[in-house]
Amino acid sequence: MRIPIEQVSPVVDCGRYPAKAVVGERVPVEATVYREGHDALGCAVIWRDPAGTARPSLRMRQLTAGTDRWSTELVPAATGRWKYRVEAWSDPYLTWKSAVEKKIDAGQGVEDLRNDLREGAEILDRSRVPNGDRATVKAAAAALRDETAGLAHRVAPALGLADLMWRHPVKDLVTRSPQYLIWVDRVEALFGAWYEFFPRSEGGTLRAAAHRLPEIAEMGFDILYLPPVHPIGEVNRKGPNNSLLAGPDDPGSPWAIGSAAGGHDAIHPDLGTPADFTWFVHQAGAHGLRVAMDLALQCAPDHPWITEHPEWFTTRPDGTIAYAENPPKKYQDIYPLNFDNDPEGIRAEILRLVRHWIGHGVRIFRVDNPHTKPVDFWHWLIAEVHAGDPDVLFLSEAFTRPAMMHGLAKVGFSQSYTYFTWRTSAAELRQYCEELIAALPYMRPNFWVNTPDILPLHLQKGGPAMFKIRAVLASLLSPSWGMYAGYELYEHEPLKGEEYLDSEKYQLVRRNWDRPSLAPYIGRLNALRRANPALHWLRNLRFHWVDNESLLCWSKRDGDNTVLIVCTLDPHQVQWGNTALDMAALGLDWPARFTAHDELTGEEYDWGQFNAVRLDPHAEPAHVFTIRPR
Repeated sequence: MRIPIEQVSPVVDCGRYPAKAVVGERVPVEATVYREGHDALGCAVIWRDPAGTARPSLRMRQLTAGTDRWSTELVPAATGRWKYRVEAWSDPYLTWKSAVEKKIDAGQGVEDLRNDLREGAEILDRSRVPNGDRATVKAAAAALRDETAGLAHRVAPALGLADLMWRHPVKDLVTRSPQYLIWVDRVEALFGAWYEFFPRSEGGTLRAAAHRLPEIAEMGFDILYLPPVHPIGEVNRKGPNNSLLAGPDDPGSPWAIGSAAGGHDAIHPDLGTPADFTWFVHQAGAHGLRVAMDLALQCAPDHPWITEHPEWFTTRPDGTIAYAENPPKKYQDIYPLNFDNDPEGIRAEILRLVRHWIGHGVRIFRVDNPHTKPVDFWHWLIAEVHAGDPDVLFLSEAFTRPAMMHGLAKVGFSQSYTYFTWRTSAAELRQYCEELIAALPYMRPNFWVNTPDILPLHLQKGGPAMFKIRAVLASLLSPSWGMYAGYELYEHEPLKGEEYLDSEKYQLVRRNWDRPSLAPYIGRLNALRRANPALHWLRNLRFHWVDNESLLCWSKRDGDNTVLIVCTLDPHQVQWGNTALDMAALGLDWPARFTAHDELTGEEYDWGQFNAVRLDPHAEPAHVFTIRPR
């Protein structure tokens, strides 16, 4: 490689996997580029869209003079696989321009610059500017050769071509990096608010459950996630609170999929028909909601696959099929698939299932426990789906070891559940968010405040104020966040540990939606998210110093839109603190004053770098400021 091009980013595992972006995202591309001597360099990103069409090259600039670190931004405009490489070259015009300007400043005259003038003309002769600018370049070359004119008149036209020659440089020693990939998803892969609910608890059928759609849409959610809607096994069915004995009216766990009524390609008869499901998806769409379907690759003991494909499961020495276990937990109502038994057959069937539901209007899949299936299977499946449907998204529900979570993201998952649920202190939240920003080239977080499986201890004990606090943190730290139904009603009664009492996983839950609710507050947060482009991204997250660890202060900025948030982490007591804001991160000079408009209360404050702040969790636990410079 004639000119070294090193440390190109975004690159995932040396280019083994594509980096990730979404349509319209400003993706920073950086590289370290240098060469011997003092001649000037030029760098650009050469990129192609998924159809293979070349896009206009993007010139790179040094981030800081003398660092040899170059950067630009590309903005992909369509879903699919984009390709890019970094190109570097020796730039004879910039080298010539710099040398001539230095010699003139040193007092050298036309005789001293005789060769420089000829070299400059020859460089301009080689330029490939558009037709409309060729006359200007030819005139500048002619001026350099005009021995009747004075030095200033000879060089001025050529020196004035800097902008034109930046856009259309003369290139020597052209060197290109390897080609790298960026997989581009639709915006919902990065930005969206998720809401999970069980249709069977809301009237029993999909058509009856549709009465909840307007209320969910009014809260500002974008994606409606449904737990499995397939037939539920009769054999070993679990009763209330995961008890081993189920009564005749107990509905069982939706994750125990399959019965005589069908398997993963069927709808539970109590919920309706496949046509009813398609109708529900369309109704949700009419309210601005996209339906996410659960892809849970496991079976009840009476799933049709048990008899049709017994080789797909693990048989124990006594001849029984192994059920799922996560000691000390036992899931007698669920048989895991063994992906090493007939992998070709299992892969073909699961691909068929995904395409089946895509045909019913599903473009988002929330994948249950993907970390219990082979990583190479997911790499294959997602690539196969994307080959025909590049806009389909996959959310990884993998609360597991970091390496596995990151590995699943690298092989294609669009989003991932995270450890946010268990990050409660200011230090933990700052550190974890910064880890996620570092992983952004391949991993996109989704912050869930609760799930049917997880009732965090802070919600059990923190009271209504904690529900507000966690909603603020999840929705305004992360571009994607989610909540499970009942959160808005402050449901917090545990069975044990982090399990809900009378869990909806095993029984119907009838809720009184007319009682006092957090729904209006959730709606305000989601409205703020939509109205402020700065909140649509993660890479722009910046934390600011505050002298009280019970407070967290952060900002996001996108162009002229800057949002500054201060949130208490204490649900019980008033907290005071003093900020020292990073004014550059806010797009302001260090001594500047600005108007901080609180979007939650309508109040305005005169703020600068140093400010005192008081937050009462029982009144309003957070300031959500939009900044108006003065």
